[in-house]
Amino acid sequence: MDTIHDQTGRRRSRRLLGICSTTHAAHDGLSDMLYVLLPVLAEQFGLSLTQVGLVRGAHRTAMALFQIPAGLLSERLGERILLVGGTALAGAAFILAALSSGFPALLLMFFLAGLGQSVQHPLCSSILSAAYRDGRRRGALGTYNFAGDLGKFVIAGSSSLLLAVGVAWQAPAIGFGLILVLCAVLLMVALIRVNAGGRPAAPDPSEIQKAKGWGITNRSGFASLCAIAAIDNGTRSGFLTFVTFLLLAKGVPEGWALQAIPALLIGGMAGKLACGYLAERIGVIRTVVITEVATAVGILLVLVLPNIAAFAILPLLGVALNGTSSVLYGTIGDLVESDRQSRAFGLFYTVGSVCGIAAPLAYGMLGDWIGIEITVAIAACLVLLTLPFTLALRPVVGWRATAT
Repeated sequence: MDTIHDQTGRRRSRRLLGICSTTHAAHDGLSDMLYVLLPVLAEQFGLSLTQVGLVRGAHRTAMALFQIPAGLLSERLGERILLVGGTALAGAAFILAALSSGFPALLLMFFLAGLGQSVQHPLCSSILSAAYRDGRRRGALGTYNFAGDLGKFVIAGSSSLLLAVGVAWQAPAIGFGLILVLCAVLLMVALIRVNAGGRPAAPDPSEIQKAKGWGITNRSGFASLCAIAAIDNGTRSGFLTFVTFLLLAKGVPEGWALQAIPALLIGGMAGKLACGYLAERIGVIRTVVITEVATAVGILLVLVLPNIAAFAILPLLGVALNGTSSVLYGTIGDLVESDRQSRAFGLFYTVGSVCGIAAPLAYGMLGDWIGIEITVAIAACLVLLTLPFTLALRPVVGWRATAT
């Protein structure tokens, strides 16, 4: 009987992993399509690098603003209604962005898109962390992260190809926006079928006092994870925003430069899938140190290598640039009570998103002032600030791998 129950639980966990991974792929693909659109938007609307940073910043601001409220609301309303509503809003916003006629309208539409996409990361991560609480959490979240990068590669990659052959940017924005609206409908059906994400049962009054707070069981460990995520996310979003501009400044042909994001995402897919499992084998701290040092070295190599060589190492850089996140996401569940996963993930993602907002804007302003090359070099050096914070994780996760 216990065996049948275990098999049923494993099947449900795998189905939830498939649902959340598909949702992640659709959301992250549409989000990173914006990186591909930025150079075209800059040309069409005459945007400066600072304004380019503002466009990306508007999207990230909305994501940061609603991630914690989404986590808190899910404890009352359930994840399902928020995930479906946010997915539909994001798709509709990208469709309307394609119809925008000026810079202010673009800012508004991408802000609304970010608002809709803000629910996906904390709520899907919470669902999976709870589903895999008995083991292989980092591996499951690594697979979930891999799916996000797969979506980025497919959607952002196909968009870059369409732009390279002369298709107007409005076509992929409308097309993939419609796909996300369709995904919202399918998501509702799928979550109902596995009976997940519904409105939680009313809490026992005797448990309400006990349930107050964020549910963080190790504050120093959680703070260290947030600090690492903030620096890592700031570096990633800043580099992705301006890598195409960097390659153009180096003299790379425009057709090649537009493929920079897909090239990074190819490596990112492998990195997000592999690093979650790598952390289970060699430990969280060792994996984070490896990926962050490799990120700094890779960015500096893109700066100093000749044009084609710089482009060629982008997939390898993508492995490190994106791989750290799988390790960090999978560790949150070790530091938070099971009934506070949504709000803790919301807090964690918000901290990362704040740097995701600030970095493109700050690097854009810096790039206008001192040049894109020096700015990217500074970003490469700043990512090494994550290393001291890994030392604070030692009492929590140790140097060696631990079962999760």
